[in-house]
Amino acid sequence: MHIGLTGWQSEAAEGDHRELLTIFQRADELGFDSLWLAEYHFKRIGLTYPSPILLAAAVFARTERMRVGTGITLVPLHHPLILAEQLAQLDVQSNGRLDVGIGRPNDPAVLAALGIDPATKHERFVAGYELLRAAWTDGRVASAAGPWRFDATGVGPAPAQQPHPPIYVAGMSAESIGFAVERRLPVLLSLERPEGLQLERWRDLPKSPEQAADLWRFSLNRYVFIGRTTAEAHARLDRALMPILRRRRWAPVDVNDPEAVRAARATLIRDQAIVGSPDECVAEIARLVREVGTGHLRCVFNALGGLDRATTLAQMELFAAEVLPACRAIGPTVPVTAA
Repeated sequence: MHIGLTGWQSEAAEGDHRELLTIFQRADELGFDSLWLAEYHFKRIGLTYPSPILLAAAVFARTERMRVGTGITLVPLHHPLILAEQLAQLDVQSNGRLDVGIGRPNDPAVLAALGIDPATKHERFVAGYELLRAAWTDGRVASAAGPWRFDATGVGPAPAQQPHPPIYVAGMSAESIGFAVERRLPVLLSLERPEGLQLERWRDLPKSPEQAADLWRFSLNRYVFIGRTTAEAHARLDRALMPILRRRRWAPVDVNDPEAVRAARATLIRDQAIVGSPDECVAEIARLVREVGTGHLRCVFNALGGLDRATTLAQMELFAAEVLPACRAIGPTVPVTAA
């Protein structure tokens, strides 16, 4: 079982930069397998790190073994030649510890600011992926059609991982899921819109036995609230509940209605969170592996900014000491392979 970290964006990443890097360094020491960093743009306040590539470079310089993934790189926003070089350089600098999550931007304002027609974002996504992969595997790439057109161009350096870093796909639409299935790419399953819709669309698509087996590589996302006791874990959930509900967009909750808040809390525990003592957390992770089929979990210990850094680190320490060892026995380790 692969256990990674995510949730370090927006307000969760605010504060002292060196302190943030110290937390990531500690995660590496504790034995977490990966860290996933998101890409967002064009907000003056509440967005300390718009570039996951730049932050990943700093993390790699402070860690020894933990992988870092872009979760996600917004491929339609970038010229694929430049993006291929930047990611390949990052893979070399990390000695082959880079994972690349790719997706499409959801904010129309970002596309408008860059003069990109929203109707072309899927075309740019597919073309960008194909050109990235060609640049990495062939070292020289040309494009005579599509959104980017250029003569044969050498692209370097070669990635440390051959033929290229592992690629994951983020997306909710049948179009995005179909793209991942066709190319046998693992999917980054969603947290803020629970993964049921993604899995439903994945299951509806015709698949070969090999493609069906790829579900094991899909990456599941969960809030984690862990305590020495069940009561302590639920107290931490309650501290973070209102910030989580206030930022939710896919299923808005009237936070002034106690009954609505209680129902939302129950839904959060059922669909989005791992809550409890170490033994209860192990049992829930085993259930998720059994029922969802994934072998890869991304944990959000900071409630996306709903918990302070001291509490976040305390949760990580407890999880690493008492849950992480048991997770290693839950199914085989996710293979790190390029598709």
